[in-house]
Amino acid sequence: MSSIKRFLGQTAIYGVTTVVSRLFNFILTPLFTGVFQPGIYGIFTKMYASASMINAILAFGMESTFFRYLNKHEDKKQEVYNNTFFCVALIATLFLISGIVFSSPIAAYFASGPDEMADYVKYVHYFVWLLFIDAICVIPFAKVRADERPMRYSLIKFLNIGSFIGLNLFFLFAVPAIIKFGGPIGGWFGSWYRAEWIGYVFISNLIASVLTLILLLPELMKLQLKFDKELFGKMVSYSWPVLVANLSFVVNENLDKMIITQLGVSEYNLGIYGAVCKIAVFLSLFITAFRLGAEPFFFSHAKSANAKQTYAMILNYFVIALAVIFVGLIANIDILKYFIDREYWVGLNAVPFLLLGYVFLGIYVNLSIWYKLSDQTKFGLYISVVGAITTIVLNIVLVPKYGYMGSAWVSMLAYFVMMFISYILGQKHYPIPYDLKRMLAYLLVSVVLVVLSFWVFNRNLYIGNALLLVFLVGVVYFEKDQLKLILKKR
Repeated sequence: MSSIKRFLGQTAIYGVTTVVSRLFNFILTPLFTGVFQPGIYGIFTKMYASASMINAILAFGMESTFFRYLNKHEDKKQEVYNNTFFCVALIATLFLISGIVFSSPIAAYFASGPDEMADYVKYVHYFVWLLFIDAICVIPFAKVRADERPMRYSLIKFLNIGSFIGLNLFFLFAVPAIIKFGGPIGGWFGSWYRAEWIGYVFISNLIASVLTLILLLPELMKLQLKFDKELFGKMVSYSWPVLVANLSFVVNENLDKMIITQLGVSEYNLGIYGAVCKIAVFLSLFITAFRLGAEPFFFSHAKSANAKQTYAMILNYFVIALAVIFVGLIANIDILKYFIDREYWVGLNAVPFLLLGYVFLGIYVNLSIWYKLSDQTKFGLYISVVGAITTIVLNIVLVPKYGYMGSAWVSMLAYFVMMFISYILGQKHYPIPYDLKRMLAYLLVSVVLVVLSFWVFNRNLYIGNALLLVFLVGVVYFEKDQLKLILKKR
């Protein structure tokens, strides 16, 4: 089987897993927006945005470092596994202790007033444990991917999301029904249950993460109490710029949701923005699936004679896929909007900009392989810092005047800047023969079709899908020869 086919096969499994898991998770969005008012849903948005940033810190860039050094030092695979895990575990343990000790000051930062403090202290405790457990799972999950066991990865992810959904349904719907039914059991539930309390969502997530940790015990049992100090020094030198790059990415992704209320946007509008961001997540799913399959493949394929040509081909078809999904989501946005409550539809105008931002992000994720393969992770740091500064400055300038629409524009612009800089630096330090004109053509056509579908034809479902069909026919026509060659390879 050709390397491309192997890559596509594993990415397809990760893709199905990611999409199905997130779709199941997405089912909760209309439930959450139906149960919780925008102001309460704003708490959900704010807490998870902060958690994303902490997640990046706790992982310390060790996931990418694990894959890089696993292929760079094939004679020290056990040491690489040990080093990366114990590094993350140490950082996570220090965070756990600090988070519990300083839970009250942290809660005071998030709470809007003293009457909310008790709840926010509980939220902080839930998230401290949740983030600790998720960090412990990072390297074992990476080992599953490195061992090329996508089916095991998929099973664990499905069980995680299944338990999360099941527990949410239990707390938000089953328990109120039991209380309403009455009887001794109903009376017991009624003695402690609080209607419309967002904390049940966080508890559900924590329990699901504990289950994931239990399922990863076979990988954890393979750890050994061996530590290679010299190798660890090299790994840290590689990983800390990746950490800063990942952290800057999270800043780009979530800073607006964390500071938007400080810039004059109400909790109500934060809830609306957080909900419409969930629609844009459909494109993020594809990017996540690609990254899960691509990162181990890129590192393992680095020594091949035709590696750069393979990377160029992958980006070409990745851009095509992004463009098609971009057009398809906008063409069907009047269906997708039913995943959130009608009260949140006022924010739909932000979706095209959020989606285009994800297109740029996806391309950047693909391009970023150049500095990881050439051990020049410092450039990832520089690029991401520029993106973070762009995000911070433009949010401060635009959000007070344009509200959450300003945040959507900033997200798009920040990812474009990162993508552009990465391409320029990559072609200078690790040139890959990308077909730039071809990719730009597909991107420009997709943007034109989105403008026509969303604004000119006012989200008409039939016209939007007709434009999507024309685009698909055009892609097949122009790519048919290359696709035949790929499919014929053994």
